[in-house]
Amino acid sequence: MTSKIDPSARYLKTHEWARLDGDEVVCGITDHAQQAMNDLVYVELPQEGRAVKAGEAVAVVESVKSASDVYAPISGTITAVNREVERSPELVNKDPYGAGWLFRIKPDDPSALGALMDASAYAAFLQEEEAHH
Repeated sequence: MTSKIDPSARYLKTHEWARLDGDEVVCGITDHAQQAMNDLVYVELPQEGRAVKAGEAVAVVESVKSASDVYAPISGTITAVNREVERSPELVNKDPYGAGWLFRIKPDDPSALGALMDASAYAAFLQEEEAHH
């Protein structure tokens, strides 16, 4: 099954996405990540106002079979979290790039987003990963 990739987002090798929205960055897990985990049953979100570093584990998504850390794609301050996914974790499965977003970050350096993989690089990374399995 092919994973959907949002062409307007940037990506991490740990399967998070980050999309600029005004002067903030919206973050979540990719379609590939939610497919790999199956039905999510629990989402633990970071505290608003928390300063985070790129690559720091800031949230947890849990399915019946596993729990995964969600990493901050860039350094900055958590400005908002999606309370809806705490109540309905399946939103992440249904719409990982939309209603299933996890948190928003006000970046320390907005240009850091450009250093992440773009959609085509992430697609190539997924193909490569699948080839090794």
